[in-house]
Amino acid sequence: MAATEPFPLEPAPLHVPDAVLDDLKARLRLTRWPDDVGNDDWFYGVGRAYLQELADHWLHHFDWRKAEAAINAYEHYRVRVDGVPVHFMRRPGAGPDPTPLILTHGWPWTFWHWSKVVDPLADPAAFGGDAADAFDVIVPSLPGFGFSAPLPDHPDMNFWKVADLWHTLMTDTLGYEKYAAGGCDVGALVTGQLGHKYADELLGIHIGSGLRLDFFNGDRAWDLSGGRPIPEGLSGPDRARFLSLERRFAVHLAAQLLAPATLAYGLSDSPVGLLAWILERWATWSDSHGDVESVFSKDELLTHTTIFWVNNAIGTSMRYYANANRYPWTPSHDRRPVIEAPTGITFVGHENPPGVTTAEQRVQSWLGSDRAGWYHHVNLTAHDSGGHFIPWEVPDAWVEDLRRTFRGRR
Repeated sequence: MAATEPFPLEPAPLHVPDAVLDDLKARLRLTRWPDDVGNDDWFYGVGRAYLQELADHWLHHFDWRKAEAAINAYEHYRVRVDGVPVHFMRRPGAGPDPTPLILTHGWPWTFWHWSKVVDPLADPAAFGGDAADAFDVIVPSLPGFGFSAPLPDHPDMNFWKVADLWHTLMTDTLGYEKYAAGGCDVGALVTGQLGHKYADELLGIHIGSGLRLDFFNGDRAWDLSGGRPIPEGLSGPDRARFLSLERRFAVHLAAQLLAPATLAYGLSDSPVGLLAWILERWATWSDSHGDVESVFSKDELLTHTTIFWVNNAIGTSMRYYANANRYPWTPSHDRRPVIEAPTGITFVGHENPPGVTTAEQRVQSWLGSDRAGWYHHVNLTAHDSGGHFIPWEVPDAWVEDLRRTFRGRR
């Protein structure tokens, strides 16, 4: 699709029915709270005091209609791609020849986690940049997440199947001949698969991590350590860092990979249960230094949570982990690097492995790992700050890193 051609779809603004919001409030009022003595430090999981404060705000102060209006300031579309319902947000590029760019979120993200970078990517001149760097930005909700739900006929959805859908969306549905792609978390795996299977039709990719595409393959994919003991000889700080990283992800991976359906019954029925489960990830995975509201305000936390709740999407979103294991990734070719598309990667300080304390060490650590050889990497950048939700936490850094990846490749 040339930049001068009209967009081929009609916008469909988002609207949550009043009855769904009324039901949410009724459930919040009827919350049955557990005892939580001795958990002020969140040693046992999310503490009741803050969760109750947040639930009260959700019930009495949070205004979904205000959030909905801000979201609807952008174009929204609903399509079916190979029979799969897909919602996406679009910000048209403002420049001489905007490059199409698809951005894929992760878990427990929503499409709205990209909201801080969409405008500067689409209209760089309005933010002091070069109009030649403009992108036509497409931000879908992963199938089974947010407004790309429900997903009753596709119980096997996972990251590599989404990559096929995204390629069809960008080339067949929207008519782009070539495009750029970016993503973080699960979205980085989707984007990596695009760069593996469809490299010739991509200008390149930019991701927030550099995992192997077979990350979820194998019998013990739920165990980050692979069953290995804690390494011997670690210094005190490195040992603490190692244990912190394990603790941060262990319950998450184990529960969502081994028994997502069991967990989904409670989280689909209780908005506070849903909030607690995803709040713990936002609090511990972000570079919040123990204060989640330094990264997400109450209203921002509840906007993302409401997107999960009103679409009853928690169960299908969590199943991505189990489905990546049950239906393992297999290569589309045997060439090296596995991901042939030019790749940029942004690393952030909160995810530094043990022994890494500087940005330079982070890049060298990754280059020395078994992951580097998987990618045709052309732009590696590490930042001392920032956590798992990179475009939300350090949006300026993400924007500049991504622009650098695609300069000269348009």
